[in-house]
Amino acid sequence: MEKVIEIHNYLPHRKPMLMVDLIMSIGHESVETIFAVKENNIFIDNGVLSEAGLIENAAQTCSAIVARSYFVDDQEKDKPNVDVIGFISSIKTIKIHSLPKTGGEITTTAHLRSRFDTGVYTTCMMSCTSYCNGELLLEGEINLFIQER
Repeated sequence: MEKVIEIHNYLPHRKPMLMVDLIMSIGHESVETIFAVKENNIFIDNGVLSEAGLIENAAQTCSAIVARSYFVDDQEKDKPNVDVIGFISSIKTIKIHSLPKTGGEITTTAHLRSRFDTGVYTTCMMSCTSYCNGELLLEGEINLFIQER
């Protein structure tokens, strides 16, 4: 059985804005996450996850790769008392093919395309795809900005 990783170790988001449940795998250049679409989610509209919710899920998945370097050291040990802020700086491309219904489970994968670290902040470009029951929901490229406060 694969080891699943708590998303809280890599993202500052908390409910109701947390749009990832578990990290299934993570490395320096790729990540795969799982998210259960539940009725009480703030992005649910008429039993369907909205476009904004789907994009937020993709962005949080993407940011886990870069945010990981703020929360975990080179020996894979947690860094204590880290506070980061991050946001989508731009969306290069997003194509939404379908929206998942409540009760579905989204699997999102992201790959690091480029990264620029200044020592004060990090910017990166990520490509991502999201699926639900084998159906392609979203594909695109997102630029992120992450900084320790």
